[in-house]
Amino acid sequence: MEAAQLVRAHRRVDPAWALIWGAGGVALAGLFLALGLVLGTAPLPLPVVLGFGAGLLGTLALALARYDAAVALGVLLLAAVRLEPAPSDLVFGVVIAVAFVTGRLYLERVPLSVTVLVSGFLALNLLAATDAVDGARAVEFFGITLYLGVFGLWLAAYVTSARRARLVLLAYLTGAALSAAVACLALIAPFPGAEAFVDGPRAQGLFKDPNVFGPFLVPAILILMDETVAPRLLQFRLVTKLALLSVMTIGVVFSFSRAAWLNLAVGTLVLLAVLALRRGGGRRAMTLLIVTLIAGAALFGAVAATSSMEFLTERAALQDYDAQRFGAQASGLEVAAEHPLGIGPGQFEAISDLSAHSTYVRALAEEGVLGVLLLLGLMLLTLGFAARNVALGVDTYGIGSAGLLAAWCGLLANSSFVDTLHWRHLWLVAALIWAGTAVRAGYPGR
Repeated sequence: MEAAQLVRAHRRVDPAWALIWGAGGVALAGLFLALGLVLGTAPLPLPVVLGFGAGLLGTLALALARYDAAVALGVLLLAAVRLEPAPSDLVFGVVIAVAFVTGRLYLERVPLSVTVLVSGFLALNLLAATDAVDGARAVEFFGITLYLGVFGLWLAAYVTSARRARLVLLAYLTGAALSAAVACLALIAPFPGAEAFVDGPRAQGLFKDPNVFGPFLVPAILILMDETVAPRLLQFRLVTKLALLSVMTIGVVFSFSRAAWLNLAVGTLVLLAVLALRRGGGRRAMTLLIVTLIAGAALFGAVAATSSMEFLTERAALQDYDAQRFGAQASGLEVAAEHPLGIGPGQFEAISDLSAHSTYVRALAEEGVLGVLLLLGLMLLTLGFAARNVALGVDTYGIGSAGLLAAWCGLLANSSFVDTLHWRHLWLVAALIWAGTAVRAGYPGR
């Protein structure tokens, strides 16, 4: 009798969680509606539509039969974002829908403050969209923002064990290393089709912009650096780790993205500082310094072999269009003064010939003062979580907290000069930090 009562009690639905599940269902429905509207405004050829449908059905079958394998596929495909929605978006859209339907979307494992801030920012996007000049662009842009917000919350709830953390890390490192290797090879020894991986003298992989390709590699480098100094999840030999670090570092430099270089420099300095401050950190910091020097030597050899030093020096200097970029940011501040609630998602380009080149300026112009405060609150809260995880020595099921803190600091610096809101790897790093916070707080799991 008592057992039956316990079962009935366990099956009762908490009204608060029922509300969250309902909101999640509405969000997913809105995501697919936005995707349908985007595809409706730009009809695709029949073969592409058929391939799209076959891919979705195949992903659905994989997610139902091998859920973790579908997740690994999605993370691996983060290295390809030439068009939006990207291949990884389609995979994760199916995976998240399967998780929702099968009861594997455990949002109780995500810090409530994170869920509130993400939800509030998305709500402000909808409110600001009422003043959008280009409705189709607003729907498309908000659809991607909505998807990434849901993706971040889902991933934080998904990583609940060392096995899953290793799966995500391996898929990310594989995608980053392969992307860097192919892009660098396309520059050094062009092969048939190599032009798809470069933008003139710059490596871009399967991204549409070298300024996204370079920063995509940076968190993988920093996390692998931390793993090299203090092995936890990966059983790679030291020479394998050094080879991967060298290839990805060369990829960052050959992207010739100054923001990516800043990202890597800030992250490396933070990682060195954290390791040096830990007990026995002097030895670890020295090990990391040696690893960095080895990667730097490989980088110098690659630059010399490709005669890229002149272009590297040229890219490091101020460019003619820098003044235009800062002018675009200034115009964003003026728009915010005239539109306190923002001009709507994706509308910045309607008032400027250039993109915002700053995540914070875009949020200020498009979602208003409250919107940028919510976004800054989310970013700073995540920074605080990452710093506290480092201070308490709490890893994300083996993914080093020092590497994650370094990666997040690099992304925050990068966001001042590039619009990072729709970077999938930004939400990936944030989700891993949130998952580490759940470990520290002892959040419930099922």
